[in-house]
Order: sequence, then structure tokens, then C-alpha cells
Amino acid sequence: MYLPAHFAETRVEELHRIVRTYPLGMLVTHSAKGIDADHLPFEFDADRGAHGTLVAHVARANPLWSDIGDGAEVMVVFRGAEGYVSPNWYPSKHETHRSVPTWNYEVVHAHGRLRIVDDEKFLRGVVGRLTRRHESTEPKPWKMADAPRDYMETMIRAIVGIEVELTRLEGKRKLSQNRDERDAQGVVGALQARGQDALSTAVSGARPDGTR
Repeated sequence: MYLPAHFAETRVEELHRIVRTYPLGMLVTHSAKGIDADHLPFEFDADRGAHGTLVAHVARANPLWSDIGDGAEVMVVFRGAEGYVSPNWYPSKHETHRSVPTWNYEVVHAHGRLRIVDDEKFLRGVVGRLTRRHESTEPKPWKMADAPRDYMETMIRAIVGIEVELTRLEGKRKLSQNRDERDAQGVVGALQARGQDALSTAVSGARPDGTR
């Protein structure tokens, strides 16, 4: 991707934060049939491999696992906070009118090699961990044991596991770093007024004295 130096994010902790906070990744693959993309919730294990490992599952009916062989190079895209930015939010615009609309966003491109894992124990572990994580804020978290055993066995048989051992992480955070402090604060205030708290916090944190 196009990556101007002032928008490049190289801090590993920030790249990991985006992957973990926004776990629905777009898995981009290339086979004899051409380029394809699948949208999957991923589990991220930072301690497996030099750059970490992504784990997920796909429907057995999905040709991805049979069309793309082990070791194939793939990319998973994770999109963080994002949103439209109006030039009207810049105080400088009202003085010079030399501003145009743009889009602020955070994104991570996770490059790696695909591995297919068609194993019941592995799949139960993946589903169990994903469930525990995403059910953790529910008043009464759902767990696999809540479903009839034969039903869960049928559902497990209907999926196939995948892993992506990462070889490289590339990050971009385009958060008004190219605007002066006054314009950046105008963006922060407008985003807050519109309830876009995640993006507002990201823009604030991207300033020289910010936390991110």
C-alpha cells in the first residue's frame, strides 16, 4: 500500500492492538481462479512464530481451504478506527479555503503463509477461545456446552481450521498528522460531537504529545 513516512506505523504494540481490537480480518488469497477475499474473525497469538500467528476457521463448503494449498502466501487486512473528515472542521479552511475532504483510518496488512488444519480438537479449541473472548461481556455468556452435543458435533464437522504464520506486519495510521495542531483539534472536536469516539481518540493520540 502507499505509505508516506508520516502515516507509517511501525510500533509492534500498536499493530497488535489494531489486530486484537478489530479482529474481523479480510483474508486475501490468490489461486488459479484469481484473487479472492474472505472476511473472518481471527484469533491472534503473538508468541507463535517470529511475527505471530493468526488462527480462524472457514465453512467446509468454502473452496478456500481446498483451492489454496499449504504454504501459499496470503495477506490479512485489519481495519481499525476510520471515518470521513470534512474540510469544514479545519479552522484554517475558513481563513484560506485551501482544504479538501479526506478520510482518516488505521489499517494493518498482515502478510504470511497459509496452513490448513482439518482436525476436530484444533477446531474445538479455536471455537472455544473465540466464543469465550466475544461472549465475555454478555450478562450470561454462551458456551459450547449450552448447545446439544450432537448439534455441536455437526457444526464442528462443517468447518475447517486455518492458520497464517506471519512473515511481516505493515501498518498505516492516517490521522491528520499532516495538519497543524489547530486543525487536528478541530477534527477531534467534530468527531467527538458525532459520537465517533474511537477515531477521535486515535487522532488525539497521533499528535506529538499524544499517547499513541
